[in-house]
This record gives sequence, structure tokens and C-alpha cells, in this order.
Amino acid sequence: MNSFFKLISENQKTKKTFLCVGLDPNLNFLPKPLTGQPEAVFDFLKNIIDATEEFSCCFKPQIAYFAAYGLEDTLLKVIEYVHTKYPQTPVILDAKRNDIGTTSEMYAMEVFSRYKADAVTVNPYMGQDSLEPFTKQKDKGVFVLCRTSNPGAGEFQSLKTNEKPLYKTVAQKVLNTWNVNNNIGLVVGATAPEELKSLREEFPEAWFLVPGVGAQSGDMNLAIQYGKSEKGGLIISSSRTILYAGKNSDYADKSRKTAQAMQEEMKCFF
Repeated sequence: MNSFFKLISENQKTKKTFLCVGLDPNLNFLPKPLTGQPEAVFDFLKNIIDATEEFSCCFKPQIAYFAAYGLEDTLLKVIEYVHTKYPQTPVILDAKRNDIGTTSEMYAMEVFSRYKADAVTVNPYMGQDSLEPFTKQKDKGVFVLCRTSNPGAGEFQSLKTNEKPLYKTVAQKVLNTWNVNNNIGLVVGATAPEELKSLREEFPEAWFLVPGVGAQSGDMNLAIQYGKSEKGGLIISSSRTILYAGKNSDYADKSRKTAQAMQEEMKCFF
């Protein structure tokens, strides 16, 4: 087990949680007390991190929510804050990067050297060579999009190739051929429970990052039931439901209670 997955696994066993808190700051939804504050986004996320870390196995900032506002420096500070205060809790940078090899080298440098993330999400469409700059980082985690949580996911991902859906072809290629450093997992949405179940049956030793719980209406308990494996790993991601649980000065406490309630439901699976 590589160092990222080992850290996640140890954190999950200690805290009895699969929960990954997504950090997707939207200026339109920040709590009222932070409106107009110069460090509003950092202060918001810092307080969310402190409130929920006890119940989380990792954090997952989505890069678009920072880059759109020109807040890349805030993203740097957020990741540094987690690493400094909670070194046992790793950070997945949700970036979905991919391009030709030389450009992917730059993306990998961005994710792992600039932002110092512990893991990243990537797109498999361009093939193994485009992902090698990420997967060659043996101590890092790489989550490959497989069956995503969005409503239009099936338009391409469910198309048949060699008598099986494309997402199955992706999973087989990624896990059976590309995973030479044992540091690759799959992104499989909670909104596709039957696909999740099928993938787990075929790949009991794989790690799954499962978004779509909460605001996207994925069933958390079903996702755990179908995605959990004694040999593999499971990470359940929730963002908006936790982040925006409160709109006033008690927002962090409400986020804490939401994360705690989710973790309480998860305990029975340990």
C-alpha cells in the first residue's frame, strides 16, 4: 500500500469514518458574517476544517472554486493549513487534469509541487502516457474518473465497447494495466449505485472515491454497502451539504454537526 492510501486507511480505522469533506468555496453562499472580509474564503474553510476534521479521513478542495475567483494563493494556504495542523489527514486536489505528456508534466508539477496535494483526480481519456506524470509519483494517490456522479455521465460512460460499458473498460485498463505503482483508484459516483456494486464485485482490492452524496442525492448508506471491501478502500465525499449547513455565525458548528451525523452513520460499517 502506498503512503497516501496507507495514511487514509489508518485515519479511517482510527476515526471510524469514510468521510471526505469537499472544500468548494462559492462566494455567493458564504455565511453572512464573512461578507466583505478580506480573508473570507480562507477563514471560512479554516473554520470548516477545524470543525469537521475529527470526523473526516481527508479533505478535497476543488480547484475551480479557487481559480475562478483568482484565489490560488488561498488554496495554497488551505492545503498548507491542513498539512501543518492535521498532518495525519491528507488532501485530495480535485482537478481532473489530463493532457499530452509534456503538459501533464506541468499539471503534475502544479498539483504535487506547487500545491503539495497528497492525491489528485484525473481524466483517463487520453490514455496511459498522459497519466504517467501523475502515476509515477509513487507516494501520491491518483483517482481516475470512471463512472461519474453527474446526470449526463451515462452519455459516454455507458456506451458499449466490446460488449461492456465504457466505464468497465476504463476500470479494467486502469487497474489491470496502468496501476504499476499501486497508487491508482477510481472515481465512482454514489448516484450510480448499481455500477458501483458491479465495479466492487470485479475489483475487490481497488480504492474508490465516491462523490455525489448529499446535494446530488446519492444514498450514503447504499454507497457504503456496495462500495466497502475488506481488501480495498472507500472514500465517501460530501461538499455542499457540509459546507453550507449554516448561513450565520454558527455555520461552523452546524457543519460540525452535519459531519458528525454522517460519521455516526458510518460507524456501524467498521
